[in-house]
Amino acid sequence: MSKHERWNTLLELLAASGKVEVEEAATTLAVSAATIRRDLDELAEQQLLVRTRGGAVAHGVSYELPLRYKSARHASEKQRIAAATADLVAPGEVVGLNGGTTTTEVARALALRFASGRPEGPGAVAAGPALTVVTNALNIAGELAVRPQIKIVTTGGVARPQTYELVGPLTVGVLNEVVLDVVVLGVDGVDPELGVMAHQEDEASISRLFAERSSRVVVVTDSSKMGRRAFARICGLDRIDLLVTDTGISAEAVEQLTEAGVEVLTV
Repeated sequence: MSKHERWNTLLELLAASGKVEVEEAATTLAVSAATIRRDLDELAEQQLLVRTRGGAVAHGVSYELPLRYKSARHASEKQRIAAATADLVAPGEVVGLNGGTTTTEVARALALRFASGRPEGPGAVAAGPALTVVTNALNIAGELAVRPQIKIVTTGGVARPQTYELVGPLTVGVLNEVVLDVVVLGVDGVDPELGVMAHQEDEASISRLFAERSSRVVVVTDSSKMGRRAFARICGLDRIDLLVTDTGISAEAVEQLTEAGVEVLTV
């Protein structure tokens, strides 16, 4: 197991229980306790956790894994969600994407779907980009910028190192000047009463503005986020047109969303 894989697993354990014990982690990862101690020390240097005697605890009250360590969580579900979401996008549309692991997979699925330009079929025309993507996520912009068939528009703003998202007044200024056909939002929590949420208030406000600038709002999330609350509210369920998730979602959650007027697509 590589160092990156060990770190990913340690941070996963930390996100699940709020703490990690050296001996238990060493057994789980089948490595020595000394290796775990070195890993925890290095993660503490990056301010990803707080070292304690015999282990580590989460850094802060609201723990948020950096994007680079969340990519392996529910990977297959996110790829299925992304593929289904990309199929909903019509040629020539303007698509908004906020940051996150699921929206990153959606960006990759869109790049594959429009790899040869505009797909043939209803609505296809010869001129113009196959797709226009507006995003405040630096990693998504970096992946799509090399795709000549996709016009990529990035917002300005201040970059958050954990999610690679641009936030702040400069981001707002750009989004206020664009009109989107559809926005695809990744979220940290979905609650039948409060709506959809994010860990950080600055990211939530940008996601809310994305929704306000779009004709259709699609939320993409794996079923583990259902019923979960996060610190900052993005918008209520009444603003969401479609939620794409995996088959792990409960029948009760589907019923609650449907009653709120949200169409649910499970893949």
